[in-house]
Amino acid sequence: MGPFPMRCDRRQLLKLVAGVVGTAALANRHINQPGLAVPSPAHTSLRIGLISDLNSSYGSTSYGPTVRQGLSHLLKLQPSLLVCAGDMVAGQKRGLSDAHLGRMWDGFARDVLNPVRQRGLPFLPTIGNHDGAPGFPADRRAAVQFWRPRREELGLQFIDSTGFPFHYSVLQDNVFWLVWDASSSHIPNEQLQWAQEQLNSPEARSAGLRLVVGHLPLFGLSQGRDRPGEVLHQGAAIQALLERGRVQAYISGHQHAWFPARSGNLDLIQLGALGSGPRRLINGTLPARQSFSTLDVNWSTRSLQETGFSASSGSHLAWQALPAQLNGHRGVLLRNQPRRVLPSNSGPT
Repeated sequence: MGPFPMRCDRRQLLKLVAGVVGTAALANRHINQPGLAVPSPAHTSLRIGLISDLNSSYGSTSYGPTVRQGLSHLLKLQPSLLVCAGDMVAGQKRGLSDAHLGRMWDGFARDVLNPVRQRGLPFLPTIGNHDGAPGFPADRRAAVQFWRPRREELGLQFIDSTGFPFHYSVLQDNVFWLVWDASSSHIPNEQLQWAQEQLNSPEARSAGLRLVVGHLPLFGLSQGRDRPGEVLHQGAAIQALLERGRVQAYISGHQHAWFPARSGNLDLIQLGALGSGPRRLINGTLPARQSFSTLDVNWSTRSLQETGFSASSGSHLAWQALPAQLNGHRGVLLRNQPRRVLPSNSGPT
């Protein structure tokens, strides 16, 4: 697949537009979550909605009830941006025709993307293994055919969109977003080099927060998925790259279980499934459950609050009910704190 036409020499213009749009958007947002302090004035706060793994069984063109329920609960929380960490459709099955793949993406537009965009909410997508895994060229073509015409309609302020929808960067509401193609366990070396360059860019250095999104995680945490192939290869090297780039958090899905963790200097925001097949954690007694999450950023106090929610009821998931640690094949993974203090942004080293 060749590069898409677009952008890079427009970076400074896009940065200026992002600042103007972001300031206007933040001025009309406020935090109203039970149990959290409401910062004042309203423009000091930012809420981000996080979802992942929406798909049903292979080839499905519709979604289970928890997708509609969870999306409804999340939209009521009035986020400024909705991020999806992948598996929006149910591909990765041999023999699905181009027409059938198109119907799958049409179902996603009908049930998920259109309701989000009709509210004026920007949508930041990530390609998962069921959306466009390497080795499934028809799936990847279908993903391009769906997303490329919609690129300018997502409400995103792109910095580099040449690899969209598989990898791209965005500066939105003072947050630098880097999305890479973690639809398999291997991220190509040239894309890691691109990520390093992006994190060293003036746009990333000027942002108040840097976040990276990919479908597969760095650590296994759910039963049946704590094994090689279900996590990113070269995990230690990738984590080091993100830490050098002063990334606050890596946001991922795929494991179908919610477990907020911390490894070294990196937050690991590991999302549960909104759709079919929730999984139990490798430790503890918590049942499998569909969920979504939010991130609340308070710029005045330089703090970040992560919260998990039940997709079916919209109620908070109890942080302290999570195991204090998970013992996986890559070692011990410690549960994070719900509220974190953000370091000052001094740029990558």
